Amino acid sequence: MFEQVQAVLFDLDGTLIDSAPDLGAAVDTMRVQRGLPSLPLAHYRHMAGAGARGMLGIAFGMTPEHPDFLAMREEFFVNYENAMTVRTRIFDGVPEMLAALVAKGLPWGVVTNKSSRFTDPLTAAMPLFATARAVVSGDTTPHAKPHPEPLYEAARRLRVDPARCVYVGDDERDIVAGLAAGMGTVAATYGYLGAQTDISRWNAHLHIDSPMDLLKALQSA
Repeated sequence: MFEQVQAVLFDLDGTLIDSAPDLGAAVDTMRVQRGLPSLPLAHYRHMAGAGARGMLGIAFGMTPEHPDFLAMREEFFVNYENAMTVRTRIFDGVPEMLAALVAKGLPWGVVTNKSSRFTDPLTAAMPLFATARAVVSGDTTPHAKPHPEPLYEAARRLRVDPARCVYVGDDERDIVAGLAAGMGTVAATYGYLGAQTDISRWNAHLHIDSPMDLLKALQSA
Protein backbone atom coordinates (compact mmCIF):
# COMPACT_ATOMS: atom_id res chain seq x y z
CA MET A 1 0.00 0.00 0.00
CA PHE A 2 2.97 2.33 0.49
CA GLU A 3 4.69 1.67 -2.81
CA GLN A 4 4.92 4.66 -5.16
CA VAL A 5 3.63 7.11 -2.57
CA GLN A 6 3.61 10.61 -4.04
CA ALA A 7 2.24 12.68 -1.12
CA VAL A 8 1.54 12.45 2.60
CA LEU A 9 -1.42 14.06 4.34
CA PHE A 10 -1.83 14.53 8.08
CA ASP A 11 -4.52 15.26 10.58
CA LEU A 12 -3.58 18.28 12.71
CA ASP A 13 -4.49 18.05 16.40
CA GLY A 14 -3.07 14.92 18.02
CA THR A 15 -1.00 14.05 14.94
CA LEU A 16 1.30 16.97 14.17
CA ILE A 17 0.65 19.25 17.15
CA ASP A 18 -0.43 18.77 20.74
CA SER A 19 -3.06 21.48 21.13
CA ALA A 20 -4.71 19.90 24.17
CA PRO A 21 -3.14 22.37 26.65
CA ASP A 22 -4.59 25.41 24.86
CA LEU A 23 -7.96 23.75 24.24
CA GLY A 24 -8.15 22.67 27.86
CA ALA A 25 -7.16 26.11 29.12
CA ALA A 26 -9.83 27.77 26.98
CA VAL A 27 -12.64 25.78 28.57
CA ASP A 28 -11.11 25.60 32.03
CA THR A 29 -11.13 29.40 32.14
CA MET A 30 -14.87 29.20 31.68
CA ARG A 31 -15.16 26.86 34.66
CA VAL A 32 -13.11 29.11 36.91
CA GLN A 33 -15.05 32.20 35.85
CA ARG A 34 -18.20 30.42 36.95
CA GLY A 35 -16.83 29.60 40.37
CA LEU A 36 -16.01 25.97 39.60
CA PRO A 37 -12.66 24.41 40.51
CA SER A 38 -10.02 24.17 37.82
CA LEU A 39 -9.49 20.72 36.31
CA PRO A 40 -6.05 19.36 35.39
CA LEU A 41 -5.13 18.91 31.74
CA ALA A 42 -5.38 15.13 32.09
CA HIS A 43 -9.16 15.48 32.39
CA TYR A 44 -9.37 17.21 29.02
CA ARG A 45 -6.58 15.62 27.02
CA HIS A 46 -8.33 12.48 25.75
CA MET A 47 -11.17 14.58 24.31
CA ALA A 48 -9.00 17.24 22.69
CA GLY A 49 -9.68 15.83 19.23
CA ALA A 50 -13.43 16.34 19.71
CA GLY A 51 -13.19 20.14 19.81
CA ALA A 52 -15.83 22.24 21.57
CA ARG A 53 -18.19 19.30 21.97
CA GLY A 54 -15.53 17.32 23.79
CA MET A 55 -14.22 20.18 25.89
CA LEU A 56 -17.66 21.39 27.03
CA GLY A 57 -18.68 17.83 27.73
CA ILE A 58 -15.74 17.34 30.08
CA ALA A 59 -15.90 20.77 31.72
CA PHE A 60 -19.66 21.06 32.18
CA GLY A 61 -21.21 17.72 31.26
CA MET A 62 -22.87 19.63 28.43
CA THR A 63 -24.11 18.06 25.19
CA PRO A 64 -24.98 19.85 21.93
CA GLU A 65 -28.66 19.48 22.83
CA HIS A 66 -28.29 21.77 25.86
CA PRO A 67 -30.08 25.12 25.32
CA ASP A 68 -26.92 27.05 26.27
CA PHE A 69 -24.57 24.97 24.14
CA LEU A 70 -24.23 27.39 21.22
CA ALA A 71 -23.49 30.36 23.47
CA MET A 72 -21.02 28.35 25.52
CA ARG A 73 -19.38 27.04 22.36
CA GLU A 74 -18.83 30.56 21.05
CA GLU A 75 -17.34 31.64 24.38
CA PHE A 76 -15.00 28.67 24.20
CA PHE A 77 -14.12 29.53 20.60
CA VAL A 78 -13.22 33.12 21.52
CA ASN A 79 -11.07 31.97 24.44
CA TYR A 80 -9.25 29.50 22.22
CA GLU A 81 -8.94 31.97 19.35
CA ASN A 82 -7.16 34.41 21.66
CA ALA A 83 -4.57 31.87 22.80
CA MET A 84 -4.10 29.13 20.21
CA THR A 85 -0.32 28.85 20.37
CA VAL A 86 0.48 29.71 23.98
CA ARG A 87 0.85 26.13 25.26
CA THR A 88 0.49 24.15 22.03
CA ARG A 89 3.60 22.20 21.11
CA ILE A 90 4.79 20.16 18.18
CA PHE A 91 5.07 16.44 18.81
CA ASP A 92 8.64 15.21 19.13
CA GLY A 93 10.01 14.03 15.81
CA VAL A 94 7.47 15.87 13.65
CA PRO A 95 9.81 18.63 12.37
CA GLU A 96 12.47 16.08 11.47
CA MET A 97 9.92 13.82 9.79
CA LEU A 98 8.45 16.65 7.70
CA ALA A 99 11.91 17.91 6.74
CA ALA A 100 12.78 14.41 5.54
CA LEU A 101 9.61 14.25 3.41
CA VAL A 102 10.48 17.58 1.80
CA ALA A 103 14.06 16.40 1.20
CA LYS A 104 12.69 13.30 -0.53
CA GLY A 105 10.54 15.49 -2.77
CA LEU A 106 7.28 14.28 -1.23
CA PRO A 107 4.71 17.08 -0.86
CA TRP A 108 2.71 17.07 2.35
CA GLY A 109 -0.46 18.69 3.58
CA VAL A 110 -2.97 18.93 6.39
CA VAL A 111 -6.58 17.73 6.45
CA THR A 112 -8.33 18.62 9.70
CA ASN A 113 -11.88 18.97 10.96
CA LYS A 114 -10.82 22.17 12.72
CA SER A 115 -12.63 25.20 11.30
CA SER A 116 -10.62 27.52 9.05
CA ARG A 117 -11.37 30.20 11.64
CA PHE A 118 -8.69 28.51 13.72
CA THR A 119 -6.67 26.48 11.22
CA ASP A 120 -5.62 29.42 9.06
CA PRO A 121 -4.19 31.68 11.80
CA LEU A 122 -2.70 28.75 13.70
CA THR A 123 -0.81 27.33 10.73
CA ALA A 124 0.25 30.83 9.67
CA ALA A 125 1.69 31.46 13.13
CA MET A 126 3.73 28.25 13.33
CA PRO A 127 6.83 27.97 11.11
CA LEU A 128 6.30 24.21 11.00
CA PHE A 129 3.66 24.67 8.30
CA ALA A 130 5.72 26.82 5.93
CA THR A 131 6.39 23.81 3.69
CA ALA A 132 2.81 22.47 3.73
CA ARG A 133 1.47 22.39 0.17
CA ALA A 134 -2.20 22.11 1.18
CA VAL A 135 -4.25 22.91 4.28
CA VAL A 136 -7.85 21.69 4.21
CA SER A 137 -10.09 22.59 7.14
CA GLY A 138 -13.35 21.13 8.35
CA ASP A 139 -15.33 23.79 6.50
CA THR A 140 -13.25 23.91 3.30
CA THR A 141 -15.61 21.46 1.57
CA PRO A 142 -19.31 20.74 2.23
CA HIS A 143 -18.25 17.67 4.21
CA ALA A 144 -15.94 16.96 7.15
CA LYS A 145 -14.23 13.71 8.05
CA PRO A 146 -15.10 10.83 8.14
CA HIS A 147 -16.38 11.81 4.68
CA PRO A 148 -13.55 11.43 2.14
CA GLU A 149 -14.19 14.73 0.32
CA PRO A 150 -11.67 16.79 2.37
CA LEU A 151 -9.00 14.23 1.48
CA TYR A 152 -9.96 14.35 -2.18
CA GLU A 153 -9.69 18.15 -2.04
CA ALA A 154 -6.19 17.95 -0.57
CA ALA A 155 -5.15 15.48 -3.28
CA ARG A 156 -6.53 17.83 -5.94
CA ARG A 157 -4.55 20.73 -4.52
CA LEU A 158 -1.41 18.62 -4.54
CA ARG A 159 -2.28 17.29 -8.02
CA VAL A 160 -1.72 13.75 -6.83
CA ASP A 161 -3.93 10.69 -7.36
CA PRO A 162 -5.59 9.85 -4.01
CA ALA A 163 -4.40 6.27 -4.47
CA ARG A 164 -0.83 7.61 -4.31
CA CYS A 165 -1.44 9.45 -1.03
CA VAL A 166 -0.99 8.33 2.57
CA TYR A 167 -3.15 9.82 5.33
CA VAL A 168 -1.94 9.87 8.94
CA GLY A 169 -4.30 10.51 11.85
CA ASP A 170 -4.94 9.72 15.49
CA ASP A 171 -8.71 9.22 15.40
CA GLU A 172 -10.92 6.52 13.93
CA ARG A 173 -12.66 9.02 11.65
CA ASP A 174 -9.27 9.77 10.07
CA ILE A 175 -8.83 6.15 9.12
CA VAL A 176 -12.43 5.81 7.92
CA ALA A 177 -11.97 8.86 5.69
CA GLY A 178 -8.62 7.66 4.39
CA LEU A 179 -9.93 4.23 3.52
CA ALA A 180 -12.98 5.72 1.81
CA ALA A 181 -10.66 7.92 -0.27
CA GLY A 182 -8.59 4.92 -1.31
CA MET A 183 -5.49 6.16 0.46
CA GLY A 184 -2.93 4.33 2.51
CA THR A 185 -3.87 4.88 6.16
CA VAL A 186 -1.67 5.29 9.20
CA ALA A 187 -2.90 5.42 12.80
CA ALA A 188 -0.73 7.61 15.03
CA THR A 189 -0.81 5.99 18.46
CA TYR A 190 1.11 8.82 20.14
CA GLY A 191 -1.82 11.25 19.80
CA TYR A 192 -4.96 11.53 21.93
CA LEU A 193 -5.88 7.85 21.95
CA GLY A 194 -7.23 6.71 25.28
CA ALA A 195 -5.76 3.65 26.92
CA GLN A 196 -8.97 1.73 26.24
CA THR A 197 -9.00 2.46 22.50
CA ASP A 198 -8.71 -0.67 20.38
CA ILE A 199 -7.09 0.74 17.26
CA SER A 200 -6.93 -2.70 15.66
CA ARG A 201 -10.64 -2.28 14.90
CA TRP A 202 -9.92 0.74 12.71
CA ASN A 203 -8.32 -1.42 10.00
CA ALA A 204 -5.54 1.09 9.32
CA HIS A 205 -2.80 -0.18 7.07
CA LEU A 206 -0.14 0.78 9.61
CA HIS A 207 0.21 1.89 13.24
CA ILE A 208 3.07 4.17 14.26
CA ASP A 209 4.27 4.96 17.78
CA SER A 210 6.32 7.99 16.73
CA PRO A 211 6.43 10.31 13.70
CA MET A 212 9.77 8.89 12.56
CA ASP A 213 8.16 5.44 12.26
CA LEU A 214 6.34 6.79 9.21
CA LEU A 215 9.64 7.47 7.47
CA LYS A 216 10.82 3.94 8.18
CA ALA A 217 7.65 2.54 6.63
CA LEU A 218 7.98 4.70 3.52
CA GLN A 219 11.66 3.83 3.12
CA SER A 220 11.03 0.10 3.43
CA ALA A 221 8.14 0.09 0.93
